Amino acid sequence: MPSNLSQTRDTRQTIHLPTEREPSSIPRGDINGNWEYPSPQQMYNAMLRKGYDDTPEDAVESMVAVHNFLNEGAWAEIIDWERRFSRGLGYGWEACRRGEEGFQENADRIANLRDIAAPKLLRFQGRPNEMTPKARMLEFMGRMYPAKFGCEPPFDRHDWYVQRRTVDGQMREIRYVIDYYAGPSEPTGEPVFFLDVRPAVDTPTAAVERMMRWGGDVWHRASGAKAREMASS
Repeated sequence: MPSNLSQTRDTRQTIHLPTEREPSSIPRGDINGNWEYPSPQQMYNAMLRKGYDDTPEDAVESMVAVHNFLNEGAWAEIIDWERRFSRGLGYGWEACRRGEEGFQENADRIANLRDIAAPKLLRFQGRPNEMTPKARMLEFMGRMYPAKFGCEPPFDRHDWYVQRRTVDGQMREIRYVIDYYAGPSEPTGEPVFFLDVRPAVDTPTAAVERMMRWGGDVWHRASGAKAREMASS
């Protein structure tokens, strides 16, 4: 999404690559408007700059499409976190205590309790060579219990810095960590990807948010609350 990537055709290039950039749905925190995705030409130049000289030129447009699709998915996950916790921990618990399914069933009612400003992306950082603590833990568990936890390590990692406006009007910067995983391909050959998006544990509040969301879902299912709700309805 950087705007300073070169649009100039490389001297080693054999085919034309588009220079048009696609706008994203992700609001910028520094200026009005949304972030723009790199053009195929910019993507190709960026990969050459990183040393990927064997990148097939005719695959670059598909790579850009996958890149954009994954970023849109990552932003949707961040929005899901912000809908729960931008109003404070008390509201966050109300949103989490009935688990993931309960939150989705009541999403419209929950979203309308208080009006807040939409989050914005301030900046981002690619850190593909630095595994997150969670990814390292899952890799270790995969070695110990391959049948249950075995999977390939993430092929990429991003840190996204998001502007959150609280209910009292204050602006807070929240760092989100994103691990990108590749899954088994579909029978049709289409690639499958999984994203693990969560706030980084930079503050006690972020740690509580993660525990609330995970714990609320586990407790709701393990305690049989769903079955009791269905029986009483």
